Amino acid sequence: MPYVDHARKELRLKVVYYGPGLGGKTTNLEYIHRHTRPERRGKLIALNNAAERTLFFDLLPVDIGRYRDYEVRVHLCTVPGQIAQEQIRQMVLRHVDGVVFVVDCQWERLRDNLRSMRDLEDNLRILGEEPTRLPTVVQFNKRDIVGASGIARMRDALGTPPGVVQVIASAKRGEGVFETLKAVLKECLAVVEQPNQAPSGRSPSIIPGVRASMYPEATPGAGSPYPPAPDGSSK
Repeated sequence: MPYVDHARKELRLKVVYYGPGLGGKTTNLEYIHRHTRPERRGKLIALNNAAERTLFFDLLPVDIGRYRDYEVRVHLCTVPGQIAQEQIRQMVLRHVDGVVFVVDCQWERLRDNLRSMRDLEDNLRILGEEPTRLPTVVQFNKRDIVGASGIARMRDALGTPPGVVQVIASAKRGEGVFETLKAVLKECLAVVEQPNQAPSGRSPSIIPGVRASMYPEATPGAGSPYPPAPDGSSK
């Protein structure tokens, strides 16, 4: 549950950006920090390793405003995607209020996405959290690289559960970045309102400004718009 500081009249939320290495988590946070007014953000802190940075900073989001006369303060952070950084990922996930899972929609990253999804579930359970009860938004990133059909193909392969809020994005271009943040914060605040009710996709499953036509329905196989998978199968 979010931390409430009654003395400062603040509601504090912790949101973690999770996903495979180099999938766009860092790019999301850098874009948010760069495009937020200095007086509404904390210092962007980076922990560097050989392949990827772990970032975190505090944010007072303008669009969320106040919650029942309490100002909403958000702590945003990423986790390292490398398999070897398991303990760091668990540490970052402690006391998390919401998760953004950033999918790298390049087809060759399918196994990495699946591994990272399983890793997220395992780590949450190790920490005593039930994944299905945690506010979660799935961001399908790198639309600038894979296009509409690539997004649809990855979405189909991952089998995203119905009701989970989904946003199509190009973090590199800043498309869908703030839509993702707003969506996960709305999910977190909905749980504050009803703490005993599991998240059920209270935000629209396709965020306003993202056309539903970006999700063309098609069955892999004959007549499918999906290109052949690397192993020669339809997925």
